[in-house]
Amino acid sequence: MKNIAIFASGSGTNAENIIKYFSTKNTAKVSLVLSNKRDAGVLKRAEAFGVKTVFFDREDFYNKGRVLGLLLEEKVEFIVLAGFLWLVPEDILKHYPRRMVNIHPALLPRHGGKGMYGERVHKSVIENKDTETGITIHYVNEVYDAGDIIFQAKCRVDSDDTPDSLASKVHALEYRYFPEIIEKLILKDL
Repeated sequence: MKNIAIFASGSGTNAENIIKYFSTKNTAKVSLVLSNKRDAGVLKRAEAFGVKTVFFDREDFYNKGRVLGLLLEEKVEFIVLAGFLWLVPEDILKHYPRRMVNIHPALLPRHGGKGMYGERVHKSVIENKDTETGITIHYVNEVYDAGDIIFQAKCRVDSDDTPDSLASKVHALEYRYFPEIIEKLILKDL
């Protein structure tokens, strides 16, 4: 059984969905949830499922090697970014080539890059009068939202959509597809 680590900065709904999904599987389990925000909701959600949680700061992530050390200590074999907003440092990228994925709430390469997350993405989609949006699951590299695309799912943008209504449509796609794609990637790697 493979060990998955999830990095998240926010409330953790995607992380919780992934934890629940793998709690009934024998392919992998979420063994660690890490956050760069001490009060992030994701930490409480993970603890409620008995998953080990760790808070880290910039120094731990970029300079001290503490985060990579933790990943290796916990025998993490696959990393999921689920609402995590920092670029991943080179030492971690080198240890997890094509074993680290991110989900983006739009159809990359549109509406991606630094500063494009959450409501900002949905506003951009509406302002650009896009007729469809969706999710992109991609490998993580040293540039925001620029890793090879693994999977995309689409939904319509209606003329009366707001950033909130669009977010609901996109969340539904995230919850449906993200855990399945993670599992397919892990099975391919077994």
